Amino acid sequence: MNFFDAREHRDPAERERDLLARLPQQILHAKTRTKAFAALLGAVDPSTITSREALATLPVTRKSELLELQKAARPFGGFSAVNWGASCARVFASPGPLYEPEAARENYWRMARALFAAGFREGDLVHNTFSYHMTPAGSMMETGAHAIGCTVFPGGVGQTEQQLAAMLDLQPVAYTGTPSFLRILLEKADEAGMTLNLKKAFVSGEAFPPSQRDALAARGIHAFQAYATADIGLIAYETPAREGLVIDEDVLVEIVRPGTGDPVADGEVGEVVVTTFNPDYPLIRFGTGDLSAVLPGASPCGRTNGRIKGWMGRADQTTKVKGMFVHPGQVAAVVKRHPEIQRARLVVDNPGLTDRMTLQCEAAASEALQAEIVGSLRELTKLRGEVTFCDAGSLPNDGKVIDDIRTYE
Repeated sequence: MNFFDAREHRDPAERERDLLARLPQQILHAKTRTKAFAALLGAVDPSTITSREALATLPVTRKSELLELQKAARPFGGFSAVNWGASCARVFASPGPLYEPEAARENYWRMARALFAAGFREGDLVHNTFSYHMTPAGSMMETGAHAIGCTVFPGGVGQTEQQLAAMLDLQPVAYTGTPSFLRILLEKADEAGMTLNLKKAFVSGEAFPPSQRDALAARGIHAFQAYATADIGLIAYETPAREGLVIDEDVLVEIVRPGTGDPVADGEVGEVVVTTFNPDYPLIRFGTGDLSAVLPGASPCGRTNGRIKGWMGRADQTTKVKGMFVHPGQVAAVVKRHPEIQRARLVVDNPGLTDRMTLQCEAAASEALQAEIVGSLRELTKLRGEVTFCDAGSLPNDGKVIDDIRTYE
């Protein structure tokens, strides 16, 4: 069998109908079971949110905002539908700190689908080198592997010599962890004249360029990666096709213009916003702060869900100009005021070590329009800025709304 379940290769229209049919109930659940969404979605009738267009009218809750929300209402900022006890098996802390619950459900983080696509199968022994302490990475991999029927050795981080000794004794066929630690283990094994039995690997937490993937493949280790967060769990995963990341079956992904909640056209780089159907931590339009873009068409591997390009940088491009913070949302507000602008980018430089803002606009040049945009920029940022015009399609498709190119030499 090449698929974790039949949902992976169903008709895309069927999948879309299923996701949108589940959406109103999840929004109702979030409103009635969590204090945060009761406040955020107080005026929303969940029964009306039955399309992506309707979903796009709801507010985005960004990861960058969640820290302050949690500080104001520990432990989860009012976003969790579970409390201490049998309904909440573990609680984790990610850098910030941000706290995330793990409920007592099989495959809670939904990582089994990604591990299966990476070749993990029932009966495999998996050497898991992600941390089991504080952060959820170790549990993410272990619970996913258990759902497939794998046995897991909880190696955790560090202690290279002890981990190699266990690998020599137990001969695991699969590895989960960062690609850099896998490289260290293999190099140490070579130095010691040890032969490991690894055939497959699932890596995350770091960049995994094709050169590293190919180097592992040359050793007979086929490694795959995924995109997941401690808040959402699995978002998208690599398949044997090696063409982008296929979106998980139990999340609804949007790509929006940074600083806004406005979806961008397919292929345009923007912030990844995820709605999860997790009943315990029902995040609606959660802004990850990561940049990506939708890939056209379906994966050659036979999975029919949408694909994204993978991690392409950070969406939070807030910068400080002359002592004042300038946010992507302010730039988006300027653009909304002037429909003549197709796309814009605020470039910040410092000729003569003096901060300068220039809004580059894809629009037909006009002195009148230029004056109007300068006024809007001044009003919405409280700073003086220049405006230049450029041809449609000339600005890079990299998700940048603010490009800080200042130097201090």
